[in-house]
Amino acid sequence: MRDRFHGQLSVLGELLSNMCGMACEELRLANRVFLDRDAEAAAELAAVEAKLNAARTTCDQTAQKLLALQAPVARDLRTVLAAVYCADRLERMGDLAQHIADQAARAPEFAVPDALAGRFGEMAGLACSMAEDLGAAIEGPTAEVFHSLAQSDQRVDALYEELMTLVTEPDWPHGIAPAISVALLARFYERFADQAVSVARRVDFALTGELPESSVRDVPAESPTGAIP
Repeated sequence: MRDRFHGQLSVLGELLSNMCGMACEELRLANRVFLDRDAEAAAELAAVEAKLNAARTTCDQTAQKLLALQAPVARDLRTVLAAVYCADRLERMGDLAQHIADQAARAPEFAVPDALAGRFGEMAGLACSMAEDLGAAIEGPTAEVFHSLAQSDQRVDALYEELMTLVTEPDWPHGIAPAISVALLARFYERFADQAVSVARRVDFALTGELPESSVRDVPAESPTGAIP
């Protein structure tokens, strides 16, 4: 029975690792839609999004069966609960990537003024690297991976603050529509990065029983006000 149980736990781990890869791929495709104006990438992204959503459902169902039939305790219980939490956040990361592509496709002429392209390129590169590092954290969690993610997240936060400062300056020269687009796109990247750190923290907690210190709190998948989480 215990061998079977731990085999099912391994299945959960594989599901999470696959979901991480899907979220990473979604962000790469969203970057192509946004930064490269590659309209064909949007259809690819939608297909990956459907797979990610299905994987999240499978993860939830597997976890529910383990809780109901095996009654795990201590570290095993933490692992199952962490899997449910992480699956929810990974699905949210995919949603945020979809939002980036949708916003870029909705108003391509207003997506980003040329003067800000470099900042968004850096933000996109950091977020992609974080998604890749998160996959490493799920496959073999280490404190080094978590701290690397946290450092990258701080840089993403700094870029977000820079962009918000620029679009709210009285002499912003590009008009209201570009300002709104910049604010939304920057927020989607910033939330994607926060969710990645939150997943890494919970993976570490499943192993150690302690949440590593971070400036990033465990962010909710949806805010009660309906704002961007």
